[in-house]
Amino acid sequence: MSDSTANETDDERRKRGMSPDPILPGQKPPKITVPKPVAISFWLWILAGVVLVAGQIALLVLKDELTEGILKQIRENPVPGQPADPVQVASGVNTLLWMLFGGALTFAVLFALFAYKAREGTRSARTVLTVGAVFLVLVELLILRGSLNVFLLVSTLLVAIALVLMYLPSVADHFPKVGRTLP
Repeated sequence: MSDSTANETDDERRKRGMSPDPILPGQKPPKITVPKPVAISFWLWILAGVVLVAGQIALLVLKDELTEGILKQIRENPVPGQPADPVQVASGVNTLLWMLFGGALTFAVLFALFAYKAREGTRSARTVLTVGAVFLVLVELLILRGSLNVFLLVSTLLVAIALVLMYLPSVADHFPKVGRTLP
């Protein structure tokens, strides 16, 4: 190890595409100064995940009303040759709601994990959060466009604000671009 790399800070090493120095037992990790917009973004990602899960819990609580509404729609607009079996509809609604709950929980955990890594300055974590936000918006616009799920709308708004905060010019240095050189 040369003398010049031994005195570099972790931020300087990251900007050159190198990992931070390892932390040995008994050593305290260096203090990373997180820009205020990134810190706020972190908590917005956490809150968005909590709101998303809370919305799915609310749907699970209202499962019977939701099932009755679907059965009413089926009775009002019957499909010829396809009788509506209330037991099958209830089973389908139950399965769908639990799958949506699992998806919301997965999103919340991934939001928390990658928001934590982004708060540390990991550029790829910010990219993953961007893809997750785009996916969440597409789910809302393309799949659930008929529903007015307030929890999903609030969660999407929080995600959008958190994403904007992570791309502000004032935080660009917190997410250093790793240069690549070919051999």
